[in-house]
Amino acid sequence: MKVLTVCLGNICRSPAAQGILEHFAQQKGLDISVDSAGTAAYHIGKLPDARSIRALKSAGIDISHQRARQVTLSDFDRFDWVVAMDAENLVNLQRIKPAQCHAKVVMFGRYRDAVDFGEVDDPYYGGDQGFEDMKNQLMMISNDFLDHLYD
Repeated sequence: MKVLTVCLGNICRSPAAQGILEHFAQQKGLDISVDSAGTAAYHIGKLPDARSIRALKSAGIDISHQRARQVTLSDFDRFDWVVAMDAENLVNLQRIKPAQCHAKVVMFGRYRDAVDFGEVDDPYYGGDQGFEDMKNQLMMISNDFLDHLYD
């Protein structure tokens, strides 16, 4: 199973989601490969935002090795799931995805019926609490997503 988590710049939400999914999968002994990317090219090659790194470190998850990249057309065939953090990025992904692609392209918080964790708000322009809230929301979504995939 291969999952790509996607936000706008690939420095806050999607690297956090990648780290959380990898951490939970390892804890559960699941065979999953996770990467993250952004729909925009603002931060290519940069580390995740220091506030994301700190928020996840407090949960025992290290994302400091990740580097931002932009979504590519080949991602839609390399991954089984491409999960967007919000509706705007979902629209961007749906606009660029090839007509015939392998991946399921969905919003991470709304990937199945009767489950709606909503959009993951972009904490970039806010304070530290926004990053804590993001971490907590992504932990709930990630745990449920993995349960859905491996039930």
